[in-house]
Amino acid sequence: MMLSRMARRPLEIQKGIDVAISQGIVNVKGQKGQLQHRLPKGIDVLVEEGHIQVKALGNAPNLRVLAGTTRALLNNLLIGVSKGYERKLILVGVGYRAQLQGDSLNLALGFSHPVTYKAPQGISFEAPSQTEILVKGIDKQLVGQVAADIRAFRPPEPYKGKGIRYADEKIVLKETKKK
Repeated sequence: MMLSRMARRPLEIQKGIDVAISQGIVNVKGQKGQLQHRLPKGIDVLVEEGHIQVKALGNAPNLRVLAGTTRALLNNLLIGVSKGYERKLILVGVGYRAQLQGDSLNLALGFSHPVTYKAPQGISFEAPSQTEILVKGIDKQLVGQVAADIRAFRPPEPYKGKGIRYADEKIVLKETKKK
């Protein structure tokens, strides 16, 4: 049985993290919280001596791929409950600003109305300045989705670069039409 290269590498469980498997669900508990992942059919996970090993219960190509994907998702869970995830957004534009109000984020984005975004459960916002937003949480997928939802209110436009962008995003500006 051949596994993907990533699936063959064992995951190390750090101190303070508890991993339990019951009825096809992996529960990971750490200092930041608790997450769970349902295992796909044909994938088995073994927890032994501070390591997690992912195994495919067959030799079908889709099982080998799922083994690597499952290992990556379990790694995301381990990092999430120990360190957490954060995504930084930057507002670029005259008058564009972000303000925290409880667990909601109020955005002034050049519309005739303010935009309010309520944080889903497990997500927290920080606004170090009026033009920066930090989205924090333990679930990598949820942090990325919330950041994408906020960015979708005013994505960067290609001529002046105004809008909401990720901190590590490079915007290639287009040239305007010349006479």
